[in-house]
Amino acid sequence: MTAPGAVVVTTSIDSEPAARHLAEVVVTERLAACVHVAGPVTSLYRWRGAVEQATEWTCSCKTTPAAAPALIARLRSLHPYQLPEIVVAPVGGAPEYLAWIETAVGREE
Repeated sequence: MTAPGAVVVTTSIDSEPAARHLAEVVVTERLAACVHVAGPVTSLYRWRGAVEQATEWTCSCKTTPAAAPALIARLRSLHPYQLPEIVVAPVGGAPEYLAWIETAVGREE
């Protein structure tokens, strides 16, 4: 394992087609090296004073720290939610995997 050289930007969205579309856009635009789409999951959350429940799909986007702000902006532009979940976590990993993320994001391979 190495020091953090990548980040995972996670969001959730209300349908599998929407999750797949979001994933395709950010990978095609080279804002993320890959996106894992998982679901359905049940989300419980407090919104406007009430506890809500929704079925959602989670998108985990692997990217570089430098590309994270542009990825976040793009997720916001694509997202149907008024306040989308967008969480960024630094990650470490196998050096060759982190190098692949760096190569796949932001420039032609």
